[in-house]
Amino acid sequence: MPRLLIVDDEDKIREVVKEYAMFEGYEVAEAADGMAAIEAVKNDKDGFDCIVMDIMMPRLDGYSACKEIKKISSVPVIMLSARGEEYDKLFGFEVGIDDYVVKPFSPKELMARVKVAIKRRSSAEPKDVITYKGLEINFAAREVTIDGKKAQMTPKEYDILFYLARNMNIAMSREKLLEEVWGYDFYGDDRTVDTHIKMLRNSLGPYRDLIVTLRGMGYKFDNIK
Repeated sequence: MPRLLIVDDEDKIREVVKEYAMFEGYEVAEAADGMAAIEAVKNDKDGFDCIVMDIMMPRLDGYSACKEIKKISSVPVIMLSARGEEYDKLFGFEVGIDDYVVKPFSPKELMARVKVAIKRRSSAEPKDVITYKGLEINFAAREVTIDGKKAQMTPKEYDILFYLARNMNIAMSREKLLEEVWGYDFYGDDRTVDTHIKMLRNSLGPYRDLIVTLRGMGYKFDNIK
């Protein structure tokens, strides 16, 4: 059963969205502000499949909450707002939202957008698994298991590992990693790659040596035999 987190400080809106979501077969959790939403994502063991979140909320607004959530999860976020200006939409996409719905909205249309967001995330993930001794990289589930325990990684660590593993034994320059993993809109230098590789190796523990440093070049995921 897909799981939906509804975040809005207005009880009536949460109730309407919840009613339609449950009718569509979703398991629903609620939060009344951005801080509560972040805590819900952090504390939820099973993970949400999508988040529907208002922008204007007490304690922490939706934009700020989305930015923090995207640091720890790749869950799709659909933003609700009474403001439909282009600037608001563009800013939302910059902080990582996946879709933008202007109030007042059709609950049926919102549910359709939720379904599309979940399907898009699912179809974007490769459908296979790489295993080596006690290391398992599950692309479809976006999970890494180390000696039977689920690894705790940041979204960027997952992105780097999956990209390197997908291109196993192929040398990747720092510039290539910046382009493919961070995207065209990244502003920074290649030391960012080195920092994240260090973090990723720490997360991989006994399998850290599978990521090989190529002097003057970059990195590669070593061939698993």
